[in-house]
Amino acid sequence: MALDRAEAPTDGGTLVAHVMATIRKRIGARNLLSGDRLPSIRACAQQMGVSNSTVVEAYDRLVADGVIQSRRGSGFFVCAHTAPLSIPRIGPKLDRAIDPFWVSRQSLDARPDMLKPGCGWLPASWMPETSIRRALRTLSRTRTETLTDYGTPLGLAPLRQLLSRRMATYGIDTSPDQILLTDSGTQAIDMLCRFLIEPGNTVLIDDPCYFNFQALLRAHRANIVGVPFTANGPDVDAFDRIVKDTKPRLYITNSGLHNPTGASLSPMVAHRILKTVEQHDLIVIEDDIFADFENTPAPRLAALGGLDRVIHIGSFSKTLSASVRCGYIAASPDWIDGLTDLKIATGFSSGNLAPELVLSILKDGTYRKHMDALRTRLATAMTRVASRLQSLGITPVSTPDAGIFLWCKLPNGMNAATVARNALADGVVLAPGNVFSISQTATDLMRFNVAQCDDPKLFEILKRAMG
Repeated sequence: MALDRAEAPTDGGTLVAHVMATIRKRIGARNLLSGDRLPSIRACAQQMGVSNSTVVEAYDRLVADGVIQSRRGSGFFVCAHTAPLSIPRIGPKLDRAIDPFWVSRQSLDARPDMLKPGCGWLPASWMPETSIRRALRTLSRTRTETLTDYGTPLGLAPLRQLLSRRMATYGIDTSPDQILLTDSGTQAIDMLCRFLIEPGNTVLIDDPCYFNFQALLRAHRANIVGVPFTANGPDVDAFDRIVKDTKPRLYITNSGLHNPTGASLSPMVAHRILKTVEQHDLIVIEDDIFADFENTPAPRLAALGGLDRVIHIGSFSKTLSASVRCGYIAASPDWIDGLTDLKIATGFSSGNLAPELVLSILKDGTYRKHMDALRTRLATAMTRVASRLQSLGITPVSTPDAGIFLWCKLPNGMNAATVARNALADGVVLAPGNVFSISQTATDLMRFNVAQCDDPKLFEILKRAMG
């Protein structure tokens, strides 16, 4: 395992400390595993551009710390107890103070009085509370087995049947037996990564894209490559070139109401993408979590290309309840069979409560009325928030047809991470652009959740944060 070449420390540290930190980082990122042999002292010195004596001292200190062990006549090896996985260490350290985990943790841990225009969900007051409480009362009176037993491995059959009919409205031809219920959309992607990729496989994502795609892929030790994203979807010429150059295993994307840009896939781009996918034996994971926010459905890759090469996933966290964890995977029968085995191995089975609750709300007609009202409310909020942001010199890159996000450019090349730090001191959580960008080229961009921008004092705080 080759190590990074050492540079002269700029923080007052020594070359010995740098060599030690490099090895610890490799172990924390799972690039060096329990029992792996380290390079010889001479090889390590050559790779890192330091003296043999520097490596000798670094290795001796790591042995003393119990990180590595020396075996006479054999060399140095990683100790049997491997350090816990450190996902941030796997990725670049650029803008580390505000990374995807920072945004997620600040949003999830926020005090009730904090404002969260950087989060990715609706305020509680915008969710169908009455419908949820009614469904809970109905569920409390259901048969005991529903309240106490495991569900089937595929998940609640009536909900899978309903999901099959819903997908048909988007032109996706799938049977209930090709649908596997999961605890969330995130769990769906995690399972698919476990099932389809190995460490070192190349996976394509949009640049920018939903930041947790990056976090999940780093956890699975994938080689992540970004594809420039445009107002009509991925840049098709760049996509074709990158696929030829990198030979990826997977491509993960949103077709409708892309996160963070709010853009939708055009028919021409969809056909070009599928042509490249077919030519190069590529698998696509199509995350459709924002489908119900659309006024006019965008083309779906799963509809145009079928489920042989495209895997379609979704959930109801954004539209119904984030506390009711229920997602799904639609895929070819062979993949569903293998994914079901994986689900049993890692989670044993589905629960019944969340799927029954979702099914009850989807069937009683209130969900459709809730979404009709929600789309109207979001359209009003989109116009109002865009106007308020523009008065501060913050310009939407484009105006989405629907959804909850505005992808905006800050004035005069302003650094979004700096603005986010300043705003946090005033109790506001923002989402600066580089947390969405694998290439770190969104320094002056920021995503705003229009549903979380109701409070007028937000714009006063934002103005102060911009200086």
